[in-house]
Amino acid sequence: RKYIITMAHILSAVAGSEADIVPITRALISVSDKAGIVELCTYLHSKKVELLSTGGTAKKLREAGLPCIDVSDYTGSPECLDGRVKTLHPKVHGGLLGVRGNPQHEKDMEENGIGKIDMTILNLYPFEATVAKGAAFEQCIENIDIGGPSMLRSTAKNHAFTTIVTSPEQYEEVMACLEENGGTTLSLRKKYAARAFSLSAAYDSAIASWFTKELGEESPVVTRVYKPEFQLKYGCNPHQKPANISSLLNSSLPFTVLNGTPGYINLLDAANAWLLVKELREATGLAAASSFKHVSPAGAAVAVPLKDVECAAYEVTPEGAAKLTPSALAYLRARNADPMCSFGDFAAVSDIVDEDTALILKKEVSDGIVAPGYTPEALAILKSKKGGKFIVLEAKADFVPDAVEYREVYGMTFSQKRNDIVITREHMTQKVPTKGGVDALTEGAIRDMIVASICVKYTQSNSVGFAKDGMMVGVGAGQQSRVDCVKLAGRKVTTWYMRQHPKVLGLKFNAGVKRQDRVNARVRYIEGDFTDEERTRWEAQFETIPEPLTTSEKEEFMDKATGVTISSDAFFPFRDSIDHASKVGVSFVAQPGGSVQDPQVTACCDAYGMVMSMTNVRLFHH
Repeated sequence: RKYIITMAHILSAVAGSEADIVPITRALISVSDKAGIVELCTYLHSKKVELLSTGGTAKKLREAGLPCIDVSDYTGSPECLDGRVKTLHPKVHGGLLGVRGNPQHEKDMEENGIGKIDMTILNLYPFEATVAKGAAFEQCIENIDIGGPSMLRSTAKNHAFTTIVTSPEQYEEVMACLEENGGTTLSLRKKYAARAFSLSAAYDSAIASWFTKELGEESPVVTRVYKPEFQLKYGCNPHQKPANISSLLNSSLPFTVLNGTPGYINLLDAANAWLLVKELREATGLAAASSFKHVSPAGAAVAVPLKDVECAAYEVTPEGAAKLTPSALAYLRARNADPMCSFGDFAAVSDIVDEDTALILKKEVSDGIVAPGYTPEALAILKSKKGGKFIVLEAKADFVPDAVEYREVYGMTFSQKRNDIVITREHMTQKVPTKGGVDALTEGAIRDMIVASICVKYTQSNSVGFAKDGMMVGVGAGQQSRVDCVKLAGRKVTTWYMRQHPKVLGLKFNAGVKRQDRVNARVRYIEGDFTDEERTRWEAQFETIPEPLTTSEKEEFMDKATGVTISSDAFFPFRDSIDHASKVGVSFVAQPGGSVQDPQVTACCDAYGMVMSMTNVRLFHH
């Protein structure tokens, strides 16, 4: 048996002259996005560059008083087939592909009347925009660009001599390069060629994905092209270099950096924190805030007025609290869910950040904030924080993420529909299997169920969250066992409650003890499990050594706890989580349901007098 192996013929490099600077004498312009094109072509004309153009672009240039030659006149071939054939001609592609200084190429060009074209300025037909508008199949097909990608690839291939310009954002750089050098540099031509091939790949991928979807088949290939936006100092850890942030080509980042230099984890926190507060705002109609650490919320809240005892625990006067704006009130609550864990947080606020909010942030140890905007006074305060290094991000209101998200892990690319489920009061009222049914739910309980459920949606799983009075009071993240999540978060609930105990509120600190040190000292007083060496340092912070907070005092105080809501990102597989939740004042439960143990969990809630909603929505987050 004989086997014949065939291989594609690999072309050899074509020799020509070498030049760094290539003057531009003739440019071909064909753009669908006409932003800035008149200004660029006016500049080119002032440098005596001959302008070739087509259709609407030529009309635009002539209206601006610029001379240009129609491509059909240049080639001697009219546009035909309803404009499908305009630039597919040897005089165009020969002028783009001819290798300068190559004797054979120069001879072929001369014999065929082909002039050199030194620059192509083009955009591709807006295929993706046409699809997004819901256009018919035939119209989408008509918006598949043929001539544009052909000219793009020809120009980019011959980048040693020709310059491909594919975006209005490149126009300023092109003009600056021409002004400084009298032509384009090889480095610029290479950079633009790489961008052009990436654009071509993304364009073809979009067409292929749409076409196969129309056929009801899985896409044969997925091409995602990224544009590097800025370099990061490192990734998760200092040894993880290089690290960068990129956007999808022809898209943008969801934030604008107004101050500081965000890091890898900062941006992960910012993305999750912003989505959390955005959804809280939409679901409750109240200003919302969150405090993130390591891609999970330490706290989250909506703007609900403070009680006097909360004011005392959060070190704000009742008079001062009454004057706080909704944004400031929401962040004050979010930060005080777990102020020990919020140390060095990344904050998010759903509304415009005002001076009140900025002043609260000013006194806290925090890495940065993301919000939809800032008043001038607030921005000035925040920019001065951390010696000018405080990170300030402005979320783009018009940013729309792709419906499908991708992640690469160890050579595998995962894709899934983005978790865009919108948590609403309907999820909390559609199924209430406990005694009293939906009528047993208060408006405050529904609000807290929404707050807690949206919070766990953006918490590393397994997770549960406890809420009261519009704020998280305990978040348990990333535990393999659900009951361990409940125990972890429950301990935080106990600490939150105990911070309001008279003995905790009455601690007398020495003058000069810093705010975060006071926070940590109160938590350690509540926990009480000091080593001898630790106790000595702890006691040195007070005017007089505090009397211990006894176990019986804690139990007596916690017996009064009530009205707390717990939400779980997945069903409770056993009643043990409810048993433990009963110890920290839980009155309301929100969970997806769907376990074979649902009847036992429901009976357990009834036994403790809890009202439970089954949302039918699992909220795992990894």
